[in-house]
Amino acid sequence: MDSVMPLRTTTATAATVAATVRPRFSIQPLANPRPNKPAFSLSVPTSISMSHRARNLPQCSPVRAQQDGSSAVSEPTIPEGDALKIKEWEAERFKDEIATSEGIRIRRRPPSGPPLHYVGPFEFRLQNEGNTPRNILEEIVWNKDKEVTQMKEKKPLIVLKKLLSSAPPTRDFLGALKESYSRTGLPGLIAEVKKASPSRGVLREDFNPVEIAKAYERGGAACLSVLTDQKYFQGSFENLEAIRNAGVECPLLCKEFVIEAWQLYYARVKGADAVLLIAAVLPDLDIKYMIKICKLLGLTALVEVHDEREMDRVLGIDGVELIGINNRDLGTFKVDISNTKKLLEGERGERIREKGIIVVGESGLFTPADIAYVQEAGVKAVLVGESLVKQPDPTKGISELFGKDISC
Repeated sequence: MDSVMPLRTTTATAATVAATVRPRFSIQPLANPRPNKPAFSLSVPTSISMSHRARNLPQCSPVRAQQDGSSAVSEPTIPEGDALKIKEWEAERFKDEIATSEGIRIRRRPPSGPPLHYVGPFEFRLQNEGNTPRNILEEIVWNKDKEVTQMKEKKPLIVLKKLLSSAPPTRDFLGALKESYSRTGLPGLIAEVKKASPSRGVLREDFNPVEIAKAYERGGAACLSVLTDQKYFQGSFENLEAIRNAGVECPLLCKEFVIEAWQLYYARVKGADAVLLIAAVLPDLDIKYMIKICKLLGLTALVEVHDEREMDRVLGIDGVELIGINNRDLGTFKVDISNTKKLLEGERGERIREKGIIVVGESGLFTPADIAYVQEAGVKAVLVGESLVKQPDPTKGISELFGKDISC
């Protein structure tokens, strides 16, 4: 990640590890045996709970025979490459612990043990359980981690920074929502250009992102949200670019699963005016850092929450101006729009009003009654995708959603 995190690592003693590790031994053939080594390995799978105070495995020292028949223990040596991998593994584990302490259940990547270590004729590795995603969001994030790594190799940050000078100027995403609310008396609409979703499959077969975007704009949308994830939503950054270059005046939200600040630069270069930051994925330190980057780039950050704990976390972060409440449960994908009302009641609602934060209602909005419900709860904007993109005429669909023409 681009965010700077304090790293604290200490070497565990043999006694410490012995107290926590209960090895189960199994002998299995090596796929690629090393020269002069037996073609088998002694794998030590362990299921351990390690704090950041005790992550390093003690390195067993190989026994060396002496000429007089005695034996001596040689000093342990760790190849420089392995040592670096161990430190990287420790850093990721520390980040995971921070995320867990903040109630983040989405793991950034599949858990894995430290690098293999060879001691005499044996190899030892920590083996972790739980390499299956817990839900669809975690699966998306794991895939995104691999995808971003590959994209960064093709366009490093230094290249993106050079491209910023030729990127189109950003437009006022937040201002457009406020203006629409003031003009219509109804929540400003962020209409979503989305072909498919993991829960619903393909939403529109005859999908033309530019035509859909123009139809939304004619219908009175204040802003547009453009899905850029390809694998799970069949979106792309090419769609974002095409809409921007087609003369659509609505500010554009890059609807991406952001896990690194590099993605903010990439979205800006591709024509985005705003980006999505998901509190269920990003620790507070990352959100703070990314909001600062957004301000430097002229981007608006829509910070999305799903429950009370995420809302409380985000309200404690300086610089947040736009919060989205997603009514979809991350684990079951069930939708309940009463979630918006629950998160805006009482003290939380007061803090939001005091801070002047604009709240966006997301998911499960299909009728004028739904719009009225979340507006009464306190939202001044709504993000709607499925109920609009499936309409034969998205422009007419907006009028039906709000119960009136909001284009005037």
